[in-house]
Amino acid sequence: MSIEIKVPALPESVADATIVTWHKKPGDTVKRDENLVDIETDKVVLEVPASMDGVLSAILQANGSTVLAHQVIGMIEASGAVVNVAAAITATESVATTVATPNTDHTLSPSVRRAVGQTDVNPSLVTGTGKDGRLTKQDIINAKDTVVASTSVTTAAAVPIGLRTEERVPMSRLRARIAERLLSAQHDAAILTTFNEINMQAVMDLRTKYKEVFEKQHGTRLGFMSFFTKAVIEALKRFPEVNASIDGTDVIYHNYCDIGIAVSSDRGLVVPVLRHAECLSFAGIERGIAEYGKKAKANALKLEEMTGGTFTITNGGTFGSLLSTPIINPPQSAILGMHKIQDRPVAEKGQVVIRPMMYLALSYDHRIIDGKTSVSFLVTVKDLLEDPSRLLLAI
Repeated sequence: MSIEIKVPALPESVADATIVTWHKKPGDTVKRDENLVDIETDKVVLEVPASMDGVLSAILQANGSTVLAHQVIGMIEASGAVVNVAAAITATESVATTVATPNTDHTLSPSVRRAVGQTDVNPSLVTGTGKDGRLTKQDIINAKDTVVASTSVTTAAAVPIGLRTEERVPMSRLRARIAERLLSAQHDAAILTTFNEINMQAVMDLRTKYKEVFEKQHGTRLGFMSFFTKAVIEALKRFPEVNASIDGTDVIYHNYCDIGIAVSSDRGLVVPVLRHAECLSFAGIERGIAEYGKKAKANALKLEEMTGGTFTITNGGTFGSLLSTPIINPPQSAILGMHKIQDRPVAEKGQVVIRPMMYLALSYDHRIIDGKTSVSFLVTVKDLLEDPSRLLLAI
């Protein structure tokens, strides 16, 4: 019995998809629910599992092929066909091996064989000048001299020249979609960026003091992202236009905070969203971010987990970035960029001291957010993080 392998239903607004990787080849045994192939759209990567135990008997669409929803891309034979398919493949490989390695040693005379052993010349690459085209000892010696002369000339010419290779690889659908959205954001929005810096000492001290107790009680580590997310949420409540978006000639104000957290994956930057983040505790935020990080590495994020969002936080500091100008994630109106924490000299009460400092960047759409609001928003985030007790008192 044969079963068709079909492309699953594609997300709304996605017309087609690309086959990225087949994890099995024809003749391989497959198990029910085992992932057979990864299919990439411009939004997510879909896995196609086996619907039964058996053998992958045919691949109808190879890697790189563009496919449509519900299109047949391969076939599975029931378990009873395993032995037959495997035997056929083994027989084919055996025949290929036999044809590809003929035994021609009997055509060489003893003197020619000794010459071959002494010179390491491949006799199959030498044209014979003897009777009926047979190789002679002199043929082998002449071939050896030719190889030596050619090698010395090639080596002399190649010494000053390094390797100059190029490789052309098609851009993945996800990467192409990211590029399209980033370019669109710069064309369709009036993007400006304002900067500030924050003294991370208070947050670092608080985290050091309670991280072990926090992890023991909540089962998740205490990172910096929960502090920043909490500070951003409080700032969004005070400056609702930063949490708004433009739709034509209308401004949409959101009475909730769906915070996008930019996460790096093998296929590009993805932004899963913490829904109703204003209702989450520090532990809830940390658990949500950790779960999204695991899914991103496994390419298991779902489309609904990456759609929507009213504001985004991105942390280039994890890669060592000291300063950047992040690009807005449409249709949002602003994005906060975190950066590397670095010890720097700062002035405190008339003295120069060393403190762990971080640059913050807020990119915003000037059509809806003016300069005063953007600066005030960023200063609010700074004040809340430099004195975390403000987060509890909402002051």
